[in-house]
Order: sequence, then structure tokens, then C-alpha cells
Amino acid sequence: MPIAIKQPLTNVQLELLKTFSHQLTDNDLLELRKILAAFFAQRLIEQANQVWDEQHWNDEKVDEILNTKMRKITKQ
Repeated sequence: MPIAIKQPLTNVQLELLKTFSHQLTDNDLLELRKILAAFFAQRLIEQANQVWDEQHWNDEKVDEILNTKMRKITKQ
């Protein structure tokens, strides 16, 4: 089944289409995926650090969250 493409494309989608209008080797494609994953991982780390600072979190708060049951299991 073909992948549906939503319109209009975002600015990053358009830029990537322009930049990579040629075929990449499998190795180059894998490297690009790693670079993109690292980019987005770094963004998430920065956001988590911002929350940590704004909420004045510490190791005790993290332990509290880790030991808190955050979801309910419902009977069916």
C-alpha cells in the first residue's frame, strides 16, 4: 500500500527533498538516519534538562517518580 503524503509539506520536508534529490547508497542512508536520530535525541535531552531546571528536580524526585505507579490496570 503506498504511503499517503499530506499536503502541504513542511519546510523541513521540502528542504530534505531538495537536498536529497539523488539516490543515496544504503550506507549513506543509514548514516543519515543516525545523524537525524542523534539530532532529535539531543533536542529531547535539552527539553528534559529544561524541565529538570524549571521544576527544581533532584535525584529524590526521580526516585519518587520511578517508584510511583503511573497507570491503572483495569479488569475486563
